[in-house]
Amino acid sequence: MSYQFITSAKLPTRHGEFDIHVFENDDGQEHVMLTVGLSACEQVAADETADNTRVPSTAHAASEPPVPLVRIHSECLTGDAFSSLKCDCGPQLNTAMQAIQETGCGAILYLRQEGRGIGLTNKIRAYALQDQGHDTLDANLMLGLPADARIYDMCGPMLAHVGVDAVRLITNNPDKVAYLTEHGINVVERVPLLVGVNDMNADYLATKRDRMGHLLDKDFNTAIHLNK
Repeated sequence: MSYQFITSAKLPTRHGEFDIHVFENDDGQEHVMLTVGLSACEQVAADETADNTRVPSTAHAASEPPVPLVRIHSECLTGDAFSSLKCDCGPQLNTAMQAIQETGCGAILYLRQEGRGIGLTNKIRAYALQDQGHDTLDANLMLGLPADARIYDMCGPMLAHVGVDAVRLITNNPDKVAYLTEHGINVVERVPLLVGVNDMNADYLATKRDRMGHLLDKDFNTAIHLNK
């Protein structure tokens, strides 16, 4: 499936101003990328190279441009918009946006694949099963759905659009690191992200850690009351 760039604009947020870029696939599904300072990242090396032409040859060589801080974030209406405590998605998104603004160079790849790719209606059906005591993985399987139906094939074209081929990736999910690496994106660092932990989502996080391979601290439960 191919993806094409549609348009971009400025997007002021409570974290700061982003450039927002819209992409669309062959099925008309829209994905969004928020960026900060990517052109500035490229300019750093050019500026330092120019400066170094005016200093003695013993000076250090020009620095490499900063590696952008990037978060791949799948849509979560309940967490991102409604501040659900069942997951950590909203805090993850907001923390990543703030970190990228503070770094001054990075991107949020916001992928329209609600509920790990099963859609909003099925996600709420899975919630109902979770209310009966089933974990997030078993709830999906009981509905005849995959544990995780997300795909990341749109990430390459989105990053290529802004000239990014190396990232510092904000994630606890090794699948995202593997996918980018397999598709020619150099993940120079994995940046862990543990926020939004609370009494309502501790089991959800434990399932991601113990059954889905997410790289979460074995003792994250001790932080439950520190990250509400």
